[in-house]
Amino acid sequence: MDPLQITISRLPKTPTKFPVGFKTLCCFYLEKNKGCTIVRAMKQFFTQKPISLFLFFIGLGLIFINGLSAEPSNATLVQAVMCEAIENFQPLNPAVVFSISQGEVFCFSNFDPVIKKTHIFHRWYKKDKLIFTMRLTLSPPKWSSFSRVQLREADKGPWRVEIHAADDSLIQTLRFSMVD
Repeated sequence: MDPLQITISRLPKTPTKFPVGFKTLCCFYLEKNKGCTIVRAMKQFFTQKPISLFLFFIGLGLIFINGLSAEPSNATLVQAVMCEAIENFQPLNPAVVFSISQGEVFCFSNFDPVIKKTHIFHRWYKKDKLIFTMRLTLSPPKWSSFSRVQLREADKGPWRVEIHAADDSLIQTLRFSMVD
């Protein structure tokens, strides 16, 4: 027998060769250390389908690696709306169409929880052209913030506000229009 191979001969069909440690470390080790019944059932299933075992652990490894690399968010957005005004830290008259005669429009965002002090950005676009960016600070344990734009006659048309995290990842996009 090759020292780098182990033969599993208790299969009902022909013996299957696995690299040393692959089968033993993946299933037997867990079972010897009081692994759960699921591991034993997996062993019985995967001994008949060695490629399935291999693919299962490759997938499990990828999930584990992705889980380790993903950082938890510092803040969770629970509400984001466009509105006519802010009163007592709450949005008034949320809408998607605003009259120029209103004079101003607000972007309101509410985060809960906020794990640690961080920043977000409200990026205001008119017809896909960036008009301005507002940097807003969020503080624990929860935080509401807003930015606003004052309206002029030339501001009619489609608008959007993109809410971005401190790492520049897009959290949400709010679309609205300015009309007469």
